[in-house]
Amino acid sequence: METNQQKELSPFREFWHSFAQNRGAVIGLAVLTFFIAIGIFSPLLAPYSPSQLFEGTYRLPPAFTSGGNIKFFLGTDDVGRDILSRLIYGTSLSLGVGLMVVVVSLISGTILGLLAGYFEKHVDSTIMRLTDIIMALPSTLLAIVVAAILGPGLVNAVWAVSIVAIPNYIRLVRALVMAEKKRAYVTAAHAYGAGHIRIMLSEILPNCTAPIIVQATLGLSEGILNAAALGFLGLGAQPPTPEWGTMLADARPFMESSPWMVTFPGLSILLVVLALNLVGDGLRDALDPRLKK
Repeated sequence: METNQQKELSPFREFWHSFAQNRGAVIGLAVLTFFIAIGIFSPLLAPYSPSQLFEGTYRLPPAFTSGGNIKFFLGTDDVGRDILSRLIYGTSLSLGVGLMVVVVSLISGTILGLLAGYFEKHVDSTIMRLTDIIMALPSTLLAIVVAAILGPGLVNAVWAVSIVAIPNYIRLVRALVMAEKKRAYVTAAHAYGAGHIRIMLSEILPNCTAPIIVQATLGLSEGILNAAALGFLGLGAQPPTPEWGTMLADARPFMESSPWMVTFPGLSILLVVLALNLVGDGLRDALDPRLKK
């Protein structure tokens, strides 16, 4: 009876059943959903504009501590801007940056990985040697170099972080394609006269989506971290943009005297990245048949 019920489960319900067994992944999904909702409704949730200045309220502590003001629940920064409002607006900005990084690196890496794994020989050798050169350098250092060459700015930071992330997708997709192209269904597609593009896009790629989805989830957290690091170093979003890394950079001189200015942006980055990593682990367990309980 139980076996028949399991067979009747829809693919989504079967996926959720496997995903929900990982409590950490469910908690991570809840935290991530919370931040996504904040980012979507940031204009409605933020009490003030992120760039609005309040004279005479410089570096006020949070409202729940001594000396705080109820009008500024998480306090103010060194020029009198509400930290809570900047955090709320920064949520959509930081998540958007991570999403753009994933889109750019995922598309580029998947295309190059498909070509390298399918055609092999000279195409594979050329793509993989370039990939090895990029991966030979520390990712953060390479992102800093690229951002310094392109110039400071949010868009340039997205390109810099995307270039660093592309090799991860190339190597993953290449390995998956090289394993799938030996399957019987690919041989049958060749026998029926299917072209290379159709085999790659219609036959091989759909069977490689599960690991790519997991990598994209983990890549989203890496993109947010690297973009925040560039913002902290002054090579990403520029003030007064309420990006979390830029907020950390602005608060750096006041770490000892006004620790709340550093605590809340840093805690936001920590929670989002941790939630994404937990969700990525849950997706890996749910999408890989060998890991299903």
